[in-house]
Amino acid sequence: MKTVTEAFTPDDTFRLGFQMAEKAAPGDVIALLGDLGVGKTVFTKGFAAGLGIQEDISSPTFTILQLYEEGRLPLYHFDVYRIGDPEEMMEVGWDDYIYGNGVCLIEWANLIEDLMEEIPDGKLKRVTIEKNPKKGFDYRKITVEA
Repeated sequence: MKTVTEAFTPDDTFRLGFQMAEKAAPGDVIALLGDLGVGKTVFTKGFAAGLGIQEDISSPTFTILQLYEEGRLPLYHFDVYRIGDPEEMMEVGWDDYIYGNGVCLIEWANLIEDLMEEIPDGKLKRVTIEKNPKKGFDYRKITVEA
């Protein structure tokens, strides 16, 4: 299933993340795809809020993984931008999180595509966020594929 949403403000992107989190279930994996500055972290902040997480959400670029356990479900927030080899994910406990009782949200998931193939059927949702400057500075086309 594929849905396309147009976001005209960062609040729209946040809201979509919030709405997706309200429907999230244990074991879900959200693969976030898009260039630098498209709003992946804004989406993640909305997603965390939708889980009831009130902690400040930031991109874990230099730590690969941030854990947030105060919400309805634990959130395992990965940023794999700096991963040199997908095998590095095993060192942070990839399997424990993918098959855990929370939700994995992975920024730059395209960099670990081989690992994404291991995710059980029905658990992976790909969220692609794209800019289109012709439609405005804050415009985003957000495609969700489940």
